[in-house]
Amino acid sequence: MNTADKATLLTSLHIPGEPLIVTNVWDAVTARIVAEARGVKALATASHAVSFAHGVPDGEGLTVEQALETARLVAGAVEIPVSVDFEKGYAADAAGVQQNVVRLIEAGAAGLNIEDSLESASGPLRDADESVARVAAARKAADEAGVPLAINARVDALVGAPRDWAGAMERANRYLDAGATSIFVLGLPTEGLVERAVKDVNGPVAVISGATSVPLRKLADLGVARVSFGPGTLGLTLAHLQRAATTLTALGEYPEELGFAY
Repeated sequence: MNTADKATLLTSLHIPGEPLIVTNVWDAVTARIVAEARGVKALATASHAVSFAHGVPDGEGLTVEQALETARLVAGAVEIPVSVDFEKGYAADAAGVQQNVVRLIEAGAAGLNIEDSLESASGPLRDADESVARVAAARKAADEAGVPLAINARVDALVGAPRDWAGAMERANRYLDAGATSIFVLGLPTEGLVERAVKDVNGPVAVISGATSVPLRKLADLGVARVSFGPGTLGLTLAHLQRAATTLTALGEYPEELGFAY
């Protein structure tokens, strides 16, 4: 498949009630390992994990060149579609976002995440009109490239202001109108809130999950279309590695995974 075909496939995999599960990756080898797992249909990077792998903080601690090179490495390592966590677009304005998304598509990305907070998810939000313009810019870049990019627009409003449900939903639906193909809503810790978001968002809803989140099967029952795990998969990997290192240092038993052949 070429990038356009992968983008079409990625968008089609966002099915309410049959969620696309994307186990987040951060480099070529994690991409290959996850892609080879049974049932995996697409991949997604996590900016937090990519940033930490580069020794820099999340929140565009990466340069745009580092972000693009990681996208190129991950997309080039596998045959399935890759969605790239592109943070805030690595640009000061919508025109810059458009230019960078063109480069992201050239790197092989079939989709992207773009977020609407100015700093962290719990911090101040970018002006709504400007956020809409940035989503529209990403869509324009995709249209001009002839690639139907899957744009997963992130709504951070509920993290910092959980009572502003109306404001969050207004942003979500405006992003869809501007060209997003799915809405990634942060701040949905309960079944009731997930159900409410699925009802109020006029398009596929994506969520992030962790060890204490709503169970995956329940998320499917509630109509979620995509589930990711963000930096949680990096934490899972590092915790396992640290435990193994502790065992080996203590002259303990060899972990079975030392025999993993790749």
